[in-house]
Amino acid sequence: MRVLLKCLQALYSLYALIVWLGIMFLILPPIVLVSFLGKVRGGNIVFYFLRFWAHVWFPAVGIWVTKKWKSPKTNDPCIYLANHSSYLDAALAVKVMPLAFRPLGKSELSKIPLFGLIYSRSVVPVDRKTAKGRAQSMKDMMYMLQHRVSLLIFPEGTTNETEQPLLPFHSGAFRIAIETQTPIRPVLYVDNHARLAKIKFMSLNPGPCRVIFLPAVPVAGLTMEDVPHLKKQVRQMMEEELRKYRHYPSYQAI
Repeated sequence: MRVLLKCLQALYSLYALIVWLGIMFLILPPIVLVSFLGKVRGGNIVFYFLRFWAHVWFPAVGIWVTKKWKSPKTNDPCIYLANHSSYLDAALAVKVMPLAFRPLGKSELSKIPLFGLIYSRSVVPVDRKTAKGRAQSMKDMMYMLQHRVSLLIFPEGTTNETEQPLLPFHSGAFRIAIETQTPIRPVLYVDNHARLAKIKFMSLNPGPCRVIFLPAVPVAGLTMEDVPHLKKQVRQMMEEELRKYRHYPSYQAI
């Protein structure tokens, strides 16, 4: 029986990969074309093609996605902060995050021929190595927010492989929110780790993917001195809500 289950899992994973690549190759030519339309307009159109891919792929592999808003949805730009527990997070974000938005991404990937052009339209490249790079990254973020494009940031900084709901948060996202005076909207990807573990593609399995949008957290009037309190407030909100949907070990202060 175990051998049979492993064979079925392998076939399912192979099928999911083939569908993934098939849809991606289908939309790649128009994505390349619209990438030349600029960071804002071109990038926004790129996400419509990526959203088409996500809307097809998730149901095709038996993963059904549901969204729940804990407060009214608005069209104002904000900074979405999401928990990071799986490689599936990026794909799910394409499907569920309100357009227009951009995740933050490593600036080095923008230098890859052709792919770099598409990548730079799909993310806000971030370079933390030099003061000049950090200043340019902040400028790019502010540019997007001014053009009513929201940002998506994973404040944990890496994939959470612990048994706790969240890793410690980095301060960068909260500094950006305060510096740009942009409200924070916490987002929870509840089931992604259960659907796909970090580097175990063969662990992919069908089932639910629940997404919870928590109430927005205003930052108007806050200063950099408020970063520790704001970080603690948002992390507590996210952890308390995650514990309502999944079982975790007893709370550990971090």
